[in-house]
Amino acid sequence: MRLDIPDDIPYDLPRRRQTETPPLAPSPLELRREELREQMEHPRKLNLNREPQVKKHSVEPPQSDARRAVAHDHALPRRTRRNELPVSVIGPSLRQEEIKTLGEIGRFRVVATRDLATNVYSGHGNQLARDLRFLEQSGLVRAETVNARRDGRGGKVDRIEVVTLTEEGRKMARRLSGLSDDQQLYSGLVKPREVEHDSQIYRAYLKEAERIEKQGGEGLRVRLDFELKSQVQKAIYAQRNAEPERDIDSIKQQVAEQLELPYVNNGIQIPDARIEYDLDQGSRSGHADIEVLTATYRPGHLRAKAQAGFHVYASASDRATLTARAEGEHHLLDNILEL
Repeated sequence: MRLDIPDDIPYDLPRRRQTETPPLAPSPLELRREELREQMEHPRKLNLNREPQVKKHSVEPPQSDARRAVAHDHALPRRTRRNELPVSVIGPSLRQEEIKTLGEIGRFRVVATRDLATNVYSGHGNQLARDLRFLEQSGLVRAETVNARRDGRGGKVDRIEVVTLTEEGRKMARRLSGLSDDQQLYSGLVKPREVEHDSQIYRAYLKEAERIEKQGGEGLRVRLDFELKSQVQKAIYAQRNAEPERDIDSIKQQVAEQLELPYVNNGIQIPDARIEYDLDQGSRSGHADIEVLTATYRPGHLRAKAQAGFHVYASASDRATLTARAEGEHHLLDNILEL
């Protein structure tokens, strides 16, 4: 038997319906192209529906006078990136206290940080610590802690923090401090064992400078014993070359007179520091010689310093030791000023 299948019904209709794919939706790229094409044809439609974005700033409530005072009392400028600056461009970023600190250290070679805190920072030790940390990281100063002298005394050893300039720091101080050209500046330590004594010279200077300024002195300049000894040696050498047959004691006495230094027991007495100053708006000048005594001084040394007429200073502990050592010559201690 044969089955007749109508010719008008396609046998593959279900198969074609399964294989036919729906039309593809436009891709994001094509949509963007169409959008740009419409914008080019109709420029006025550009950004019409976009609202301008206004940047909102947070408004802080007004601070009271007390809060403002606390926020600005001894406030330090931010120095987030100063440590990354090369030394050649650090100068303009230094504050006035930092510049004065460089100058004070340079004039006296070594200074105790506690004296800088008192004189330069009005007692604000934390601010000094931050500034010294920055100056040390910048290669301008070197801070170190040393042991105080024992001088045979028992008990706990005192520690002293002192600061010196590096060579780069000395150059920076010369450039920025405003000190006169004839003011010698120093860098580094020369006599490590005498650090405590040398750091006390600055403290003695502060007391003597206050007295000088009360008497009308101004434009103070400092000459340490390094510079004075160099002047004495050059003057003696020049005189001996000029008059080789002349007696050396006579030459020394002449040099002492020229440099206004005392001549005691056939020797030129050189102070720890000489403070030179101007009077009457520079029409006259004067000087004061200061000496810092320590417990290591012997009675003969004390006698020579007393005869030289120096302004003599000593710490309370050193004065007590010297008093016990002087025995019958207590008059030598009458004019010693306390540091």
